[in-house]
Amino acid sequence: MNVKYINPFLEGTIEVLKTMAFVDPRPGKPYLKKNNLAKGDVSGIIGITGTIKGSLALSFSTGSILKIVSNMLGEEITSLNGEIRDAVGEITNMVSGAARKKIEVMGYSLSASLPTVVSGEDHSIMHVLGGPSIVIPFDMDEGPFVVDISMGDPQ
Repeated sequence: MNVKYINPFLEGTIEVLKTMAFVDPRPGKPYLKKNNLAKGDVSGIIGITGTIKGSLALSFSTGSILKIVSNMLGEEITSLNGEIRDAVGEITNMVSGAARKKIEVMGYSLSASLPTVVSGEDHSIMHVLGGPSIVIPFDMDEGPFVVDISMGDPQ
């Protein structure tokens, strides 16, 4: 996977969460993930097609997603519920859209599928392309989350 696709996802994640949830996530050092195990308690995954094919997953710890969604809705949410799952899908869609806009400026044409949300302890994330993915870890005072990306080379 070409590293030039990493920054649009990193920047898109920060932009969306600052704007929609009023949080300031702190990115860590990206690393290569070689298995399908999710790094959080609830994950949204979305397929990306076009000149470049791949997928994006956002995987949140319970603490981080409760804070994000509570801020988005303006009320305290205390447990993983249907509202949380809906919000994870919407956040995944918004981050995908922000990143796709940045990648399209590079001259690529992209579109995305509808997001799928998965939750539960030790759930897995299956990327469209299979194989390893790049993970960007983020930290918040309430807990960590990751952006998990697998993108192929342009067709």
